[in-house]
Amino acid sequence: MFERFTEKAINIISLAQKEAADSETYKIYPEHILLGVLETKSNICSRLLAYEGMKADDFREHVYKKYKNISHNFKHTNIAFSTGAQKLIKLASELARKKTNSYIMPEHILLALILTAEESEPEVLADFTKYEINLPKLKQTLLKLIEKNNKKGEFHPEIEKKEKSEYSTIQSLFKSGDAKKILDRAVAKLTASHYEILGTEQIVQSILEDSDSDLAKLLNEYGINIESYSSKLNEVSSRQAEFEEKQIIFTPNAFKTMFLAFETAKELGSATVKPEHIILGLLKAKSGIAYNIFKELNIQDDDLAHKIIKPIEKQMPETLTILRLAKREAQAMNRNIVGSEFILLGIIGEGAGIGARVLSQLGITIKDARIEVERVLGYGNSYNFGEVVFSDRAKKILETAWEKAQKHKNTKIASENLLWAITQTPDSVAMQVLSNLGVDVLEINQGILKELENLKDSE
Repeated sequence: MFERFTEKAINIISLAQKEAADSETYKIYPEHILLGVLETKSNICSRLLAYEGMKADDFREHVYKKYKNISHNFKHTNIAFSTGAQKLIKLASELARKKTNSYIMPEHILLALILTAEESEPEVLADFTKYEINLPKLKQTLLKLIEKNNKKGEFHPEIEKKEKSEYSTIQSLFKSGDAKKILDRAVAKLTASHYEILGTEQIVQSILEDSDSDLAKLLNEYGINIESYSSKLNEVSSRQAEFEEKQIIFTPNAFKTMFLAFETAKELGSATVKPEHIILGLLKAKSGIAYNIFKELNIQDDDLAHKIIKPIEKQMPETLTILRLAKREAQAMNRNIVGSEFILLGIIGEGAGIGARVLSQLGITIKDARIEVERVLGYGNSYNFGEVVFSDRAKKILETAWEKAQKHKNTKIASENLLWAITQTPDSVAMQVLSNLGVDVLEINQGILKELENLKDSE
C-alpha cells in the first residue's frame, strides 16, 4: 500500500495515525492526514498552508473538538483508515500515476485532500474555507510543484520512472536466512494473538528472543533485553482484529523499517538481511512502537548504530568500500545523486577486488574514467551537504548484484557482482562511459569469469 510513498509522505501518514490515537478517535479521517501535512515541518506543503494562516496547533484543537464525542468501540486497538481516508490515499496514488511521477509525494497528498474535500468531504472543505485558503490558487501551485519535481530528474539521466521490481512486497525481500526466521516468529505472534498488522514491536521482540546472538548481547548492554522490552511492550494496549481481509500487512512504520533494513543490507555489502540491518533500519526510520520503547530506555541512536556497524566495518566488505568511494566521487563532482557511473569509479578506486582487476587489465584507469564521467555527465551544480541518494539505475545495479550474490549462495556482495550488474544495465551512464573507453560487455564478463577461475584454481 505504501511502497511508492516517499519517506516524507509516509511520515505524514504516521503522524496522522499518531494524531488519531492522541485524540482518542482511533480511526484516521482526512482531517488527521491534513494535520499530518501541517505537522511535517520540512516540506513545502506545510509552508504553503502556513502562509495562508493555517497552523498545526490551531487546527489540531479544531480536529480534537470535532471528533471528541465519537467512539468506534475499538479503543486502544489497531488504528484503521476511514472510508474518506482510504479514498484520499487512492486518489493521491492516481494523481502520481497520471503525472508520471515515480513516487507519491506530500504534494500529491495535499492535492488529493483538496480534490476530495471539493467532491465528497464538505466538512473538510469547510476546514479549508474557515482559514480563507484560496483553493484554486493552491491547486495550481501544487500542480506546478508536481511538474517541477517530475522534471528534476532530467539533470541526471538515471532518474526516471521507476521500473517494476520483483520486490513488490516486503515479504519477498526477506525470504531466506535470519531475517526470514525473525519474520516467521513475528508473524507467529500475530497469529497467536489474533493480530493482523505486523508492527515494529513484534519484529524487534522476535530479534530479542534469540538471546544467544551477538546482536541480542549488544542490545542487552544497552538495557534492551527481552524482559525490559516486553515489560515496556505490555504497557502498550493490546490490539484486536480490525480489517475484514485475513492477511498479514505492515503498518507504515514497519514497512519503512523493513525497507530501510533491506537498503542498509545492500549498502553494507551483505547479500542477506540480518537482524543488525533491521535494528539499523529502525534507527533510521525513527518511528514506531519499538523505536518509542528504545527512547524510553534512553537509547542514543548514533551510539547504538555505531556499535552495530563497527564490527561490520572491520570485516571490510568490498561493496561498503566501493559505495563510500562512489559517494565521495559524486561529491567531488558537486552532485547529490550517486549514479551507476560513480559506482563504476568506486569499483576502480577500491583497487583490490576482482572488479577492479578486470577493469585494470582492460586498460581502464581511475583518471581516464573520471574524465569520461565528467564529459558524459558534466560537472554538477546541485551538491549541498544534505543526503546523498542513489539513482534509479544505481539502485537497480545494487538489486541485480544482490540477486547474483544470492544465486551463488554468497553472504556478501562482491565487486565482480557489481561490475557484472553494470553490464546488465546497458542504458546506464556507467556502460556509456565504458563503451566510450573502448570496452564492451563481452570483454568484461570474460574477464570476470577468468578471474573467478584463477581464484578457484589457487584455493
